[in-house]
Order: sequence, then C-alpha cells, then structure tokens
Amino acid sequence: MSDVLGRFLAASTEFDQRLSSVRPEQWAAPTPCAEWNVRQLVNHLVRGNLNYVDLLAGGTREEFLRMRDVDALGDDPLTAYPASVRLVAVAFGRPGALDEVLDYPLGKVTGRQALAVRAADSTIHAWDLARALGGNDRLDPALVTWISEDLETIYAGLAESPVAAETTHRFFAAAGTPSESASGQDRLLRLLGRDPGWQPS
Repeated sequence: MSDVLGRFLAASTEFDQRLSSVRPEQWAAPTPCAEWNVRQLVNHLVRGNLNYVDLLAGGTREEFLRMRDVDALGDDPLTAYPASVRLVAVAFGRPGALDEVLDYPLGKVTGRQALAVRAADSTIHAWDLARALGGNDRLDPALVTWISEDLETIYAGLAESPVAAETTHRFFAAAGTPSESASGQDRLLRLLGRDPGWQPS
C-alpha cells in the first residue's frame, strides 16, 4: 500500500470513528464549518469521495462542482461513508492510478496529490465532527505531524493553499495566532481556519 493511500485510510478511520457515535437528534447540529450541520458535513465527505472516484474515471472539474452538494447519504448515512471510502481505496489502489492527472477543481493534480489533499481534508473534518458531537477531538498525532510538515507539498500549485497567503480567501483563512504553548494540533487547526476552542452554540 502506498503511503498516501495508507494516510487516506487512516484519516477516513478518524472520521468514521466519530460518525459511528452520531445520535438521531444530532444530524441537524451545527459544526465548526458554519455553512454545514452534521448531516451536511458528512455528505460533503461522502460526496467528495465519490467525486474523487469520478475524477479518476475521467470526470471533469465542472462535473465535480455540479455534484458537490448533491445528497449522497440517502436513508443510511452511517454506511454511506465507509462505502465511499472503500470505493476510493479500490480506485486509487489500481496500478498507475496515483500517477494519473486529474481535472481537480483547484487545479490539475496527480492522483497522488489529490489523495493527499483528501487525506488532509478528511483529518480536519474528523475534528469538525468530533466537536459538533461533543466527543473526543484528539486527532491521530501521525496525521497531524504529516499534514503540518508537508503542507507545501500537499497543496502545491493549487488555486487555494494554506501556505500561500494570496490564496487563503475561502478555505484556509487562518483563525488567529496560536499561543506559544499551543499544541501541534491546535496550531494546524488555526492554520486551516479552525478555532480550537469552538463549541456548539
């Protein structure tokens, strides 16, 4: 298994562990992503996974964006997510898949870079979900270290990046300056636009 596929699966496990604890009344709860409640956040992850599979099959950025918010959860959101993860693992695990050039919305990237972006995104959204549910929000330290140390490589050449100030206008607006005593996780969260102290209102 490639390193990037392993990291994607580890990040997906982080998200799925939180997802399995969602109670029926929590689907409409707010999340640190102000535009999404819990169900919408989960749909973002599932739909995104499916869109990645479509990109690898020759899909376009226009199709990706058109499908971005289409419901992918149906009546069984708890199984839709792990099912989408398996599809990504199979698609990107095929020989040559990581070297394919994909028409990603933020710029042309290889399958390897696209999957790295997906792994980073899934990791941070695992924290979003944990906070929304009031559960354990400590992320896998290995994933936090990887993302923090490889940010420039993960987001290289993309139209938006947390390491290029001129492109951080939407997805990666830093959420304040961390204190000197802040943990590595909190520093990363702030860099990626999260307030580590966020609580549901």
